[in-house]
Amino acid sequence: MEKLVIEGGLPLNGTIAVSGSKNAALPILFASILLDAPLTFHNVPRLRDIRTTNALLRVLGCDAEFTGETGNSVNVVPGALQPEAPYDLVKTMRASVLVLGPLLARLGQAKVALPGGCAIGARPVEQHTKALEKMGATFELDSGYIVGHCKKLHGADITFDFPTVGGTEHLIMAAALAEGETILRNTAKEPEIKDLANFLNACGAKISGHGTDTIHIHGVAALRGKEYSIMPDRIEAGTFLAAAAITGGECLIEGCPVEELTAVMAKMGEMGITLEPCDQGVRVRRNGTLRGVDMTTSPYPGFPTDMQAQIMTLMTLAEGSSTVEETIFENRFMHVPELSRMGADIRLAGSRAVIRGVKHLTGAPVMASDLRASASLVIAGLAAQGTTHVQRIYHLDRGYEHIEEKLEKVGARIRRMQENA
Repeated sequence: MEKLVIEGGLPLNGTIAVSGSKNAALPILFASILLDAPLTFHNVPRLRDIRTTNALLRVLGCDAEFTGETGNSVNVVPGALQPEAPYDLVKTMRASVLVLGPLLARLGQAKVALPGGCAIGARPVEQHTKALEKMGATFELDSGYIVGHCKKLHGADITFDFPTVGGTEHLIMAAALAEGETILRNTAKEPEIKDLANFLNACGAKISGHGTDTIHIHGVAALRGKEYSIMPDRIEAGTFLAAAAITGGECLIEGCPVEELTAVMAKMGEMGITLEPCDQGVRVRRNGTLRGVDMTTSPYPGFPTDMQAQIMTLMTLAEGSSTVEETIFENRFMHVPELSRMGADIRLAGSRAVIRGVKHLTGAPVMASDLRASASLVIAGLAAQGTTHVQRIYHLDRGYEHIEEKLEKVGARIRRMQENA
């Protein structure tokens, strides 16, 4: 396995370009199952989960490939669809369950392996299957697979038990080709959901209300092919804002989506970080000492759980005390023991963390437990005195495209090595 070795204490200065959003690209790529016409997607990040998605699409009968060795476009050419998503692919990526609805919409049948567990907490799929049953599907479990059948999906009035991002995306896709109107209530409002709906509308779907808690979908008979560019990754952009701020540097985060990061930027502003939106993105710098703040994660447009670990890392060097209340996932403080190894002063009590700022962090060997935890450890390593070894960076590679190259270009001393080196 590989690790990142970071020599900390250097300010970041320059321009960092934001990649396309993985969380937007995954459902949009799965939505290509709904079409029988070629598609081209631009601004797609070259990440492990995207490669897994392309591989799964090929197994299902859609030829999906990146164009060129270093390009960020994906061509999808549909063929004869197959109904089975095998465990060997689904087990590596929970989002794979999103192929269930599109396969039912196109074929009237689907056999999709149940995804495995998740390190940061439970992500049940019952919300998905319960909603699809209201649209006429039936399901059974067979040797670890969800097996679904329907004559034809039909519109339904569906209220989610809680705002689920994956469930909202899943039902938008399934309803796009269903007979009649589907109304989704208590839906999630994340920007990635809006991107999916915008893509489907560009292909001829009739979706309205995305970005609110009630979405209307009028099913259509078929969708047409389209070129489409994936939105920028708001979490990657937020991570780079935090990295520049914690090192005391000044960076332009090129392509930073300002509106989608309103809650994050507001909290950073409270901490004494200067953020200046401009035509190219956002300029970020810190003047003076960071200030302690209180923060609670909540569904969009609230503070995203995917930025909790990165902001907590800023808090470790802030003046005074800060608190973090995590309301989305029950196991999302696994980065805390690793930050403590670097000298952070953090006390946990259930879903609440109290952080008392220290004068400096110290480099140490640390181990990533999940995607965003690994990003927080990289940020900590950039600010720490001495050398930090971030192990298990395969988590990091699931969500950040060439992160060490981007950081090195703005002054970080960071390199990728084999863990036994």
